[in-house]
Amino acid sequence: MAETPDTFKKAPKRKPSKGKSVAVSPEMRQAYADLIKEREEKEQAYGRHLRKDEPRR
Repeated sequence: MAETPDTFKKAPKRKPSKGKSVAVSPEMRQAYADLIKEREEKEQAYGRHLRKDEPRR
């Protein structure tokens, strides 16, 4: 029992993998930005119609 078991050794650290980069045309970038704006507006409109203080059950 004096020896420490090798079961729970610390794993060696790994280098983080590099992310992929993609070249996109300005039109595609603008379309994506518009899509994000539209989604945010929909979420805000949806949030307006929810009850503010719903009682917990």
